[in-house]
Amino acid sequence: MNDAFKALSDPTRRKILQLLKEKDLSAGDIADQFNISKPSISHHLNILKQAQLVQDERQGQSIIYSINLTVMQEAMGWFLGMIGTKGDLPDDER
Repeated sequence: MNDAFKALSDPTRRKILQLLKEKDLSAGDIADQFNISKPSISHHLNILKQAQLVQDERQGQSIIYSINLTVMQEAMGWFLGMIGTKGDLPDDER
């Protein structure tokens, strides 16, 4: 999970995840949304992939990226566990 938190610490990678939340995209489609080099986008995608936050699939000559919601849900579960939720409070503390 440390890789996921490291990946989420960067605003460019968070923006990539927001784009992928809307629909699956190729690296070129993702790069078109930023004013940085394609190699930089590739680097960010590799970090997201290593953290298992995104998955990739070859479709012809393109590689299509999609968000991996399972890892996102695990990370959110950890955060919620750290701060507690109303459901975790005893009845007299709600």
